This record gives sequence, C-alpha cells and structure tokens, in this order.
Amino acid sequence: MLEFVVRVVGVLVAFLVAPLLVGQAEHKVMAHMQSRLGPMYAGAFHGWAQLVADGVKFVQKESVVPAAADRRVFEWAPIVAILPYLAALAAIPLAPGIVGADLDSGLFFVLAVMSIGVLGSLMAGWGSGNKYSLLGGLRVAAQLMSYELPFVLSAASVAVAAGSLSLSGIATAWNPWWLLWQLPGLVVFFIAGLAELQRPPFDMPVADSEVIFGPYTEYTGLRFAMFLLAEYAGIVVLAGLTTVLFLGGWSGPGPDSIGWIWTILKVALVSVVVIWVRVSFPRMRADQLQKLAWQALVPIALLQLAITGVGVTLFN
Repeated sequence: MLEFVVRVVGVLVAFLVAPLLVGQAEHKVMAHMQSRLGPMYAGAFHGWAQLVADGVKFVQKESVVPAAADRRVFEWAPIVAILPYLAALAAIPLAPGIVGADLDSGLFFVLAVMSIGVLGSLMAGWGSGNKYSLLGGLRVAAQLMSYELPFVLSAASVAVAAGSLSLSGIATAWNPWWLLWQLPGLVVFFIAGLAELQRPPFDMPVADSEVIFGPYTEYTGLRFAMFLLAEYAGIVVLAGLTTVLFLGGWSGPGPDSIGWIWTILKVALVSVVVIWVRVSFPRMRADQLQKLAWQALVPIALLQLAITGVGVTLFN
C-alpha cells in the first residue's frame, strides 16, 4: 500500500512540476534564440517565478461560458485535454523499477491515452458555439486522422525490434546501433508527435491570423490555463516517450542507479528541440500539412516497419 501511495504521489509531483519547467524553459530558450531578454522580473533571478505569476493571473480571471455554448461539453473539454497526459506519464519509466505503473502493454496504453487528449480540443471547438472554434476543432480532427497513423507505425517499429510492448522492456532491449537503424522512425515519430500536440509549425488549429485561437478562443481563466498546461504536459510525455523508445531511456555511462538522471537529461534535451522547432520554422499551410503526412511520413514509417521486420527475422 505504501509503495502504491509513493508511486501515485511521485507521478502527481512530476505531472505538476515538469510541465511548468518546460514552460519556463520555453520562455527563456525562445528569448535567447531570438536575441531578447524574455521574462526577467517575476521572482527576481531571471524571472524564475514567471509561470507562478501567470498562474495567479489566470486564477484571478473570470471563467466565462458563452451563452451559445454547450455548457457541459465546454466545461469538460479542458479536463479531457489534460488528464490523459497524467495517465500517460504514469506509464513512462525513469529507470529500472522507477515507474508509476509498469504495464506489459505500456506502449499501447500511452499511445491510446495520448490520442484521447486530442478529444479535449475537439470538444472545445464543438462546444464553444463559435464558428472560429468549430473550424479549429475540425482542423484538429484532420491532423489527428493524418498524423496518428505514422505516429503509431513508427512506435510499432521499435516494439517489433525489442520484441515487447512494455516500455521498460523496450528500454532494456535498446542498444546504441538503434540510433542508426531506427533513425527514420525517430524522425517520423517526433514530427507526428509535434503535429498531434498542435505545436508549431503544425499549429494550424490555433492559427491566430485565421481562426483567432481556434478551439480555445472562448476560454478564459483557469480553463484556458488548463489547455496551456496540457500542451506542456504533452511535450513532457512526447519527450519521455521519444527517450524510452529511441534514445535508450536510462542507458548511459555509469551504473543503473543513476539511470534516472540520464532519462531526465534526455527528456530535457528533446524538450529543448521541441522549443527550437517552434522558433525556427514557420507555420505550414493546411495542404502542406496533409501532404507531408500522407506522401512522406506514412510511406517512411511503413518502410521502417518493413525493414525492422526483416531485420528481426534474419538476425534474431
């Protein structure tokens, strides 16, 4: 019982802290990449408390429900958007034995619940009673249909190579030459993950110059803050999953007892790459977004899966 409580508390603390750290890193990393200061005053030293100040600001704002909205759908959308990432984080291992829930089919579970998170954006677009929100929600649906397939196929390639659906088992089976063997799958997985999280350059659903802020246009206060927190939590989950599947998880110099440090460092590195992509690439058009998925990522993912299957058959 005590072990269960410790695991639950650990996952909750990680879920509450890690997305905030990623959010703060985005403030500062983007500022440095764009040669500007970024937040500097909240909390004094380099604006370390900026996200705390933002949280206080959101708490003070009134949460308004539009008269034309479907109230129940509108109010539940932020919760549906954020909770799946909490469940996904519980299944991603930090080190051998350090995981919220070590599931035999952990990869399947995490991919499934990440897909559920997108439903929060769909509910927000449909339930807001706003035409721009509805257009943004439809764009979310289009991206989900396009990028879910290469996302799952590239992850399946790693599962075939490891011979396991357990995330801990995949991390244990990993070896350095996978960095070359599974490199195409890594690229596809990362790009498709960005699209599922609606991160730039795949932020068509929230394009401010076209649909104001897409599904989130009518949201204020804490409900809006929950969508922002869900985005940062999604980055943490994507980075953690990328680390476990393609970068060896806790593998690194030194004993397994410090493996959790390597996992955290790799997750931080992948998160910085997510931020770097936002700064470096302009938003894609809707037709470019669909073309990239169906004409590039899906064929590459299928080819990677086929090569992995042949390799496993011949050399195992």
